[in-house]
Amino acid sequence: MKTQRISPITLRLFLLDFLAVPTGIFLASKLRLLLPFGLPLPESSAVLPLTVYLLGMACWSGSLLANGVYDPERTPHWRHEFARIFISGIIATLLFAGVLFMTYRETSRLQFVYIFFLNLSLIYSIRLQRVISTGIRRRKGEGDVKVVIVGAGDLGQRLADVILEQDKWGYRLAGFLDDDKEKRNFKYAGVGVLGRIFEIRDVVESMRIDEIWVALPVWAYDRITLILHEVEKLPVKIKIVPNYFSLALVQARAELLGGIPLIGLREPVIVGVQRIIKRVFDLVIGSALLILSLPVMIMIGLAIRLEGEGPVIFRQARVGENGRIFQMYKFRTMVPDAEAKQNEVNQNTDQGQVIHKQMDDPRVTRVGHLLRRYSLDELPQLVNVLKGDMSLVGPRPEMPWLVDRYDSWQRKRFAVPQGITGWWQINGRSDKLMHLNTEDDLYYVYNYSLWLDVKILFRTPWVVIRGKGAF
Repeated sequence: MKTQRISPITLRLFLLDFLAVPTGIFLASKLRLLLPFGLPLPESSAVLPLTVYLLGMACWSGSLLANGVYDPERTPHWRHEFARIFISGIIATLLFAGVLFMTYRETSRLQFVYIFFLNLSLIYSIRLQRVISTGIRRRKGEGDVKVVIVGAGDLGQRLADVILEQDKWGYRLAGFLDDDKEKRNFKYAGVGVLGRIFEIRDVVESMRIDEIWVALPVWAYDRITLILHEVEKLPVKIKIVPNYFSLALVQARAELLGGIPLIGLREPVIVGVQRIIKRVFDLVIGSALLILSLPVMIMIGLAIRLEGEGPVIFRQARVGENGRIFQMYKFRTMVPDAEAKQNEVNQNTDQGQVIHKQMDDPRVTRVGHLLRRYSLDELPQLVNVLKGDMSLVGPRPEMPWLVDRYDSWQRKRFAVPQGITGWWQINGRSDKLMHLNTEDDLYYVYNYSLWLDVKILFRTPWVVIRGKGAF
C-alpha cells in the first residue's frame, strides 16, 4: 500500500476548505433574500436544514480530495491547483444537485447557483492568501521548512528544482553540502555549496536547518553514517533520496508490504483510470478511423499489387511497451528483399550511432515514395491499435536491433504504449531520427495526459499533409 505523509500545510488547507463550504451555504441563504432576481422567497424557505450543510460539505470535500487538490505531485504549481479546484467545484455541484434532488428538493435554484460561486470564491480566497503570504516569506528569505541538500550532483540539482517548483508547499532551499573541490564555487538556482559534508553540524546550527535531504551517489553512501553521527543530537529531520533514477524506466513507486519498503523501478506510467480511458479512446477513435480509411486502404493495396510482386502488407518485429516484441503492420513500400539489403544503406554518425533511413533509399518503390511522404503506409497499424499492440498516440515502436544499441536512458521511451503518431512525429518526423532524438519521446512520457493525446492527434493531419521530413 502506498503511504504518503500529510503535511501540516495540506491539513490546514483541507480544514479551511471544509469550513468554507458551510460558510458559503449560509451566505447563499442570505444572498438569496437580498438579491432574489425573480420571485421573492420567504425567509423561512431560504433557511436550509443541517442535512443540506452536511451533504454539501461531503460533496465538496470529497470532490477536492478525489481531484488531487491536496496532492503536491498533482498540483506542483498554483495554476494547476486553481484549475483542479474549478473542476472539483463543477463536479461537487453536479453531485450536490443530484443528492438534493433525492433528499431536499425545496432548495431554491438561484440559491444553489449562489452556493457554487460563493464556495468557489471562498476557496480561491484561501489560496490567494496563501500565494500572497508565500511571496512575502520568499522576499524575506523565510520558509516553513528550510532544507539543505547533501550532494550537488545531478540528483541534488533535480531535488533543488523540485523545491523551487513546489515552494508553495513550504520548502525553501538553503544550499548544498558537497566534498567535491570543484564545486566550491558551484551555484545552482541562486544557492551554492555551504561547505563539506563533515561540516554539516555547523551548517545546521548556524542556519537553523529543518531538514537534510541526502542525494548522494551509491558509492558515497558511507557518508550517511557520518551525517547521522554529526546531527544525532540536533532537532533536524533527515531524508534519503535513493539514486535509482538512472535505473528506473520513468518513475518509481514506493510501497509497504508487511512493513518492508519496496521500490518499483519498472512501473507503468499510465495506470488505473487513465489506462482505461486511453484504451477506450483508442478503441473508439481507432475503429472510426479504420472504417473511414477502408476505401483508401483498398486502393493502396491494388496500387501495390499492380506495381509488382510481393506482399501488400509488410510485417516487421517491433519493440512495444516495456520491451515486448510484437508484429507491426504496414503497407509495403520497398522491394520484397529490402531487409536483406539493410546493411547497404546503413550509415554511422561520428559518435558511432546508426542512421538506418536515407532520403534516396534505392529500395523504396514508386508507390512507396508516395505512401511514405504522406504516411499512408502506416494505416494498417490501426489494426495493431485495436489488437492492443499499440496506441494511437505514443513513441514510435522501434526495431529490436536498434533498441539493442540504446543507452539506458533511451529505454525510458518504452514506459508507455507505443503509438502511430506522437510528439516526435509532429515536431520533426524523419528530420529528427527517433532513435537519435529520444528527448521528444521522453517529453511525452513525462507529460502524458489525455489532453496531450488529443492535441497530438489534431496536429498530425497538418504535419502529414505538409509531408515535411517524411521519406
